[in-house]
Amino acid sequence: MKTLLDQAQLQITLHRLAHQLVESHLDFSDSVIIGMQPRGILFSDRIVALLQQITGNAKIAYGRLDITFYRDDLDKGGALQTPAQTDINFSVEDKRVILIDDVLHTGRTIRAAMDALLDFGRPKEVELMALIDRRFSRELPIQPDYVGLSVDTLFEQKVKVYWKEKEANDEVVLVD
Repeated sequence: MKTLLDQAQLQITLHRLAHQLVESHLDFSDSVIIGMQPRGILFSDRIVALLQQITGNAKIAYGRLDITFYRDDLDKGGALQTPAQTDINFSVEDKRVILIDDVLHTGRTIRAAMDALLDFGRPKEVELMALIDRRFSRELPIQPDYVGLSVDTLFEQKVKVYWKEKEANDEVVLVD
């Protein structure tokens, strides 16, 4: 196991990403944030809290998206998928949408998220924020607009993101 980001480095990365969003979206009046269930939610919760702190805007439109039934591998391999809850109480019609997920690997999760997103309207623009970009393992031509850290990994390696809300510490590790 190799540490990619320790707690201090993760905090710096979160602040940097939040400031990049503020530079691009200013007051978020025309933008919405969508966190991806399940693992992207803890990341997006942190980003939204930082954005509210930086901008003073407590009403940034923020939703959570479950893509379970939009996946192209739903019928493959073993266990029955248990969906998480989708919580988007606004339209994304003509909005600038920022999708947030913790690890970008093959791109298939993001493809499924874009399909699911269309059920809530047609966005003006969709951007992607990933805490970790496993850049050489992409199966689809999907690239993040905002990246915490790009890492080169073997396909069989795993990137694990630990959040203190669930695992008692903040850390990103590479597992062989």
